[in-house]
Amino acid sequence: MSDPKRYEMRGVSASKSEVHAAIKDLDKGLFPLAFCKILPDFASHNSDYVNIMHADTAGTKTSLAYIYWKETGDISVWKGVAQDSIVMNLDDMACVGVFDDILLSSTIGRNKNIIPGGVISEIIGATVAFTNLLKDHGIKIHLAGGETADVGDIVRTIDIGYTAFARVSKKDLIVNDIKDGNYIVGFASYGKASYESEYNGGMGSNGLSSARHDVFSKIYMEKYQDSFDPNTPEEYIYCGSKMLTDKVDVGNGEMIDLGKLVLSPTRTFLPLLKTIIEKHKSSISGIIHNTGGAHTKVMKFAPSMRIIKDKLLPIPPLFQIIQEESGSSYNEMFQVFNMGTRLEIYTDFDSANDMIEIARLYNIDAQIIGRVEQSDKSEVIIEHEAKTYSY
Repeated sequence: MSDPKRYEMRGVSASKSEVHAAIKDLDKGLFPLAFCKILPDFASHNSDYVNIMHADTAGTKTSLAYIYWKETGDISVWKGVAQDSIVMNLDDMACVGVFDDILLSSTIGRNKNIIPGGVISEIIGATVAFTNLLKDHGIKIHLAGGETADVGDIVRTIDIGYTAFARVSKKDLIVNDIKDGNYIVGFASYGKASYESEYNGGMGSNGLSSARHDVFSKIYMEKYQDSFDPNTPEEYIYCGSKMLTDKVDVGNGEMIDLGKLVLSPTRTFLPLLKTIIEKHKSSISGIIHNTGGAHTKVMKFAPSMRIIKDKLLPIPPLFQIIQEESGSSYNEMFQVFNMGTRLEIYTDFDSANDMIEIARLYNIDAQIIGRVEQSDKSEVIIEHEAKTYSY
């Protein structure tokens, strides 16, 4: 049975209501509806340019990486977690049209007694490898160093964060202006993109506290006391039936460890977005990265609009497992998880169809998943399996 309190009891929130309340009076930047905060170009005071700085982490995904590494000895899982943290910055910035000449700095806090230097080497190596991959697609990321601190008194295992900065011409910005009549193109978070080396389960870096504890067995609570907050009530800790190494059929007979499926690195859409924006910038009304808040995220950027999503991409195996294990309602699932659709572009019909064709070049599934209507408030309507979910 679904328990609406379990997110709160684990110390997490899909809506981040307390955070939003704390920052409600802060300056929202030059363009309040932009997906990222956009600031004046303070250094040169050039009104034709703006500054964008973005910070994010891999969240509690590092905790799952820790127990998977300890269980299997596969240290390579840390590479994916580094990518998670980077992509949560870069793909958000891409939603305002920024995909080149970005400065990137890391902030890593670890418990040295738990996380050895070899893990740090994997993370730093993965950062270099990922930025080199982007460079191959014409996207220049400049590594600016960072800080790695041993802070075992406050970090149970490891926290991996990055901060990104770019100076951009105003004319290159994409500021959300989602309109009545827009079509919504949804892009899949799962599968194997042309620039990925293995199948991606589509998890991203949101909803990990739920996925980790609702899916995996109580055995891990007993074995890995460092992987969870001891203040959490025991009934909410690792209360699923699955083991990390249980095999999941993701199609075409391919079997993948469930733990590794949840740890799939957050897919970057940068190569795809660069191509789409260069061709269709003038026809884009908005770009939304379905991170915190998942399918309700768009409500913050579309005042007085009804967002109707009635043809979502198929829900991949990973999210079906999470839903079955947790007993969560679909109403909750669509607020916490991307459910296989992590990027949305709002545009006209012809441009939408061309964007879908461009996505195919990158082996990324895409389709028109809905439309926009004028409303007297911001709302999202999701239709799935003959049921309607309203937010």
